[in-house]
Amino acid sequence: MSVETFKPEDSVSVTAAAQEHFRGQLQGQQDQAGIRLSIKESGCTGYMYVVDIADGPEAEDLSMQLDNGVKLYVDTQALPVIRGTVIDMTREGLNHTLSFNNPNVAEECGCGESFSIS
Repeated sequence: MSVETFKPEDSVSVTAAAQEHFRGQLQGQQDQAGIRLSIKESGCTGYMYVVDIADGPEAEDLSMQLDNGVKLYVDTQALPVIRGTVIDMTREGLNHTLSFNNPNVAEECGCGESFSIS
């Protein structure tokens, strides 16, 4: 029998490009402001990522500080679904978008808005 050690940085990771995007989103916000990551049931396959600007963490949130000082608040209820996810800012032509490389995803809908887990 073994004991699993949980480290906050194992929950999600954020690339430098996504960190800079988040920093830009938070410009002019108060000191406690950060980015909150959660999920909700939605779409044709089950879940959808929710990324919001938050004034601070909610009671059950996991708080992390990214390398560039941005605060990331992760909804602990979402951890079983998003653990191991890498958040990146990708570019396709003139468009920039957040992408989520989630190892738990079994299927994504055709439009890319929702996903299911295995």
